[in-house]
Amino acid sequence: MGIIFDKARRLINKLEGITNTFTLPKVRENEANTSPPLTEKFGELDNKTIFISGGSRGIGFAIAKRCAEAGATVIIAAKTTEPHPKLPGTIYTAADEINQMGKGKAIPIVLDIRDEEAIKQAVEQACEQTSGIDVVINNASAINLENTENTPSKKFDLMFSINVRGTYLLTQACLPYLKKSDNPHILTLSPPINLKPEWFKNYGAYTASKYAMSMMALTFSEEFKTYDIASNALWPKTAIATSAILNMAGGKLLEARSRQPEIMADACFEIITRDAKHCTGNFFIDEEVLRHQGVTDFTDYACHPGGSLQRDLFLD
Repeated sequence: MGIIFDKARRLINKLEGITNTFTLPKVRENEANTSPPLTEKFGELDNKTIFISGGSRGIGFAIAKRCAEAGATVIIAAKTTEPHPKLPGTIYTAADEINQMGKGKAIPIVLDIRDEEAIKQAVEQACEQTSGIDVVINNASAINLENTENTPSKKFDLMFSINVRGTYLLTQACLPYLKKSDNPHILTLSPPINLKPEWFKNYGAYTASKYAMSMMALTFSEEFKTYDIASNALWPKTAIATSAILNMAGGKLLEARSRQPEIMADACFEIITRDAKHCTGNFFIDEEVLRHQGVTDFTDYACHPGGSLQRDLFLD
């Protein structure tokens, strides 16, 4: 039991960017918003197509369900075609669950985000079955919370091939279709770029890969303004309970201090239904997006209501 607790403590210490304390800060309910206010709403998601990378479980799946509830067709693009012994969900089970909701529609497409040709084929396949692509959610991501000494090149390459290269290539492949949409959005799940040294101390390779995703979000915003394509980034204020987290050493302890993926899904919905012409180049935080929409009680999002919440990486 002591070994498990020690692993949990080290995991949470890494998430806090510290090494010698087990203190877990509470998220204060009355903190000032730092995310920009949202612009006027463009409309709902009826007849829209949302392409989500890594949408078979976790945050991506929650986003897919939320968009389908609003009438969208969601493309669940991931490589999970067979059940994982520890991680539930495949692209097919995810699509089946959404299609049984009776709202919207889900289309599963096999995609290894590291494969450029596979990306092109997945986008073409999606467009053959829909009227095009209106929104791209760059959700797929790899994580390795280790320092330079303990990060082999294989894990380094994995993070950059999925987090950075995958984001770039998927957006590039979807661009011709986004140009045709009446309200095109690109939403990348990456953090505000915080240059405090603490975020580089313990897991610099991961930090660099996520910040590179954020830089891509800014790049897309500036490049695609001429097409009225919005590009924004979204990041959670607290740790989010996903199957991947639960299966890490100490994951149960972290889960108790986390929120459910639905808070990210609700924030995503609010962003991608805004007028793309006037909502681009922003780094949004999930809770602050919802506060701007009048939400004041976040209790239902907590995995364990009333407990302390673990602030997510890269946030002060």
